[in-house]
Amino acid sequence: MTSFPIGQPVPAKSYPYPKRAVHVGKYVTLRAVLPTVDAAELYPHIQGSEAADNQWLYMPYGPWTALEDFQAWLEDIQAKTEPMFYAVIYQGHTVGIVSQLNITPAHGRLELGHIWYIQAVQNTKVNTETIYLLLKDTFDTLGYRRAEWKCDSLNARSQAAAKRLGFQPEGLFRQHIVYKGRNRDTAYFGMLDYEWPRIKANMERWLYSAEVGLSLTALNQPDL
Repeated sequence: MTSFPIGQPVPAKSYPYPKRAVHVGKYVTLRAVLPTVDAAELYPHIQGSEAADNQWLYMPYGPWTALEDFQAWLEDIQAKTEPMFYAVIYQGHTVGIVSQLNITPAHGRLELGHIWYIQAVQNTKVNTETIYLLLKDTFDTLGYRRAEWKCDSLNARSQAAAKRLGFQPEGLFRQHIVYKGRNRDTAYFGMLDYEWPRIKANMERWLYSAEVGLSLTALNQPDL
């Protein structure tokens, strides 16, 4: 993997489109959405409390007020390949949804987004391993040059997660989107192919080693 300075010619390469595979980690499995199963598992945990409702503040959808509406949304996204959605399975239960989106094979880049989980698994290893598996697919399987993370500039939690996971801040797109009647400035983060080996090693160390007190944020600080 090589860094190409701006303006330098890049060797021609054909990048594949992602395939919806089953991604298996030590803690989580990512699989295709199963609307009936996943609706029954997720719905009781994603509405009805202030904490559950607050997680939809920065999403273009949700919260849902009926199980049938939520299942209909899952049915709508089930077969999409842009975005390509996955259900996150942990200890035999569906605990969240993630996706690959803005997939651009011509330039070898995609975004990770539509990421949300039930309250019980937040601040656990679930999200870290989920993103690790999708980044492995992005860089190791597809050979892509770039992964992106975007969020509302007011979403401090998402920005902190991006930095912790090794994405580097790349600026702010002002008045980028209007959603739910609100203006959104969008914070952009990126990760490049030649950065991935270091980040991958850090994630594996944090996820799977017996070391105590590791900070993934500290491990993933960019080299100065």
